[in-house]
Amino acid sequence: MIELKRIDNDHDLKAAFAIREKVFVQEQQVPRDAEYDAHEPTASHYLATYAGVPCGAARWRKTDAGVKLERFAVLPEYRNKNVGGEILQAVLADVQAEQPGQKIYLHAQLPAVNFYKRHGFATEGDLFSECDIQHYKMSYQG
Repeated sequence: MIELKRIDNDHDLKAAFAIREKVFVQEQQVPRDAEYDAHEPTASHYLATYAGVPCGAARWRKTDAGVKLERFAVLPEYRNKNVGGEILQAVLADVQAEQPGQKIYLHAQLPAVNFYKRHGFATEGDLFSECDIQHYKMSYQG
């Protein structure tokens, strides 16, 4: 029922951006200019569908500190259906295959910290704010 694909065309990228728009800009009130950045063209993007309906998105990119997982978004009506877990597993598998030995990290919104802990991440450092949303830096422990 849940299908994951690494985005390789404009149609799927637009679908991923529409999901991010709904979740981050509309639902969480993140400023649009903070949601979309200079890394969009070089990041690896993903789209999840549930019974054929686009419902989740994510991306990863190489940074000076390792590989950063970003922009994990699942539409409200598809939450608690393992869409986020499937996206995370697919992204981690790709990153580990393409960037072996690299540190994998992310900035988790406070309500998502336990989700990431269940998938092998641990918090690092203190709570901080991005776009008026509380986050922890988390790194993948495997």
